Amino acid sequence: MKILVVGGGGREHAIIHKLSKSKRADEIYCAPGNAGISELAHCVNIAATDIAALVKFASDNKIDFTIVGMDDPLVAGIVDEFEKNGLKIFGPRKNAAIIEGSKAFSKEFMKKYNIPTAKYETFDNYDNALEYIKNHKLPIVIKADGLALGKGVLICNTMQEAVEGLNLIMIEKKFGASGNKVVIEEYLTGPEVSVLSFCDGKTIVPMVSAQDHKRALDNDKGLNTGGMGTISPSPFYTEEIALECMEKIFKPTVDGLNKEGRTFKGIIFFGLMLTDQGPKVIEYNARFGDPETQVVLPRLKNDLLEIFEACVDQSLDKISVQWEDDSAVCVIAASGGYPESYKKGFEITGLDKCAKTENIYVYHAGTAFKDSKIVTNGGRVLGVTGKGKNLEEAAKTAYDGIALLNFENMHYRKDIGKRR
Repeated sequence: MKILVVGGGGREHAIIHKLSKSKRADEIYCAPGNAGISELAHCVNIAATDIAALVKFASDNKIDFTIVGMDDPLVAGIVDEFEKNGLKIFGPRKNAAIIEGSKAFSKEFMKKYNIPTAKYETFDNYDNALEYIKNHKLPIVIKADGLALGKGVLICNTMQEAVEGLNLIMIEKKFGASGNKVVIEEYLTGPEVSVLSFCDGKTIVPMVSAQDHKRALDNDKGLNTGGMGTISPSPFYTEEIALECMEKIFKPTVDGLNKEGRTFKGIIFFGLMLTDQGPKVIEYNARFGDPETQVVLPRLKNDLLEIFEACVDQSLDKISVQWEDDSAVCVIAASGGYPESYKKGFEITGLDKCAKTENIYVYHAGTAFKDSKIVTNGGRVLGVTGKGKNLEEAAKTAYDGIALLNFENMHYRKDIGKRR
């Protein structure tokens, strides 16, 4: 089979790494890809959001199956366009991807189908939102309604932070049109857990749990980022909680989407908070998480391509999805200054040493070639995943890998997988 993966980050590298092990994956293409992905796939210089060009490429090159990694093309309707052109593609259609594309929609959806989530209000008027904040207890959570590269959620501990945050989103338009509307929520407390799940529109199969670390600095300090590291499994996500989530969150989500005529085929990502009142949904995503994918897929025993095809063909119930009984930890090596301003183009050394080390895999997120050398080309540069029989062993392996790598101004958290 000829396969196309849409995207160019660490998540797509992890997907391609797993797909490359499938006996049926004869040729893999990636648009646009990156330096690391180019070792496993043919990189094509087409932006992930250029849907028309991607349709043409898939048609011209007789691509058998396309997998969409990123949120933007899904929300923009890439699946609908591919299907119109008779092309097989993995991911939700536009009317189902809205669960990620609009936080206001997803909150109303959860309210309608009694899916536990934080109390909230939605505003498209700045003055009304400001008035609401001034009469709400702190901390408070302000979310840009649309996509914002995983950074459109502000946790505000003081009134000054809340007012500045609202200004940032609605007045200064830090996240563009995504901030035309905001969702303001009560602040929930408890461990956060990420549960990615395969879904064919009828059957939902949760993957092993993961836990993301969003803040830029150790001990969850600093600015919110796209993710500085992940662990799998979450030590807090017990079998009992998993059963509760299936009955109260996962199944009702799929059933509700079907009732709305929004049949979901692809990956539903459940961002959960394990509160004293039980698990609640913080957010939905309509695709694999990044960097959660980098710790979940290395633990998968199955042929990933077969699972993707089963989701599209609505035969997921015929597959027994199996997982390794181990742990994985991913530490992100980022450019100094991320998530704000940072420089690109620094040579990365040590990748060859990591490649020779057992139980370490380096997923490229923001890399490129320059004068035949691999250089930094983004805020999050590399994701170093270590595996082990438990989280402690996996974390040690990941940090052993980080120690082999270097580029100018390299920054990483030193507590991923080391704290509870």
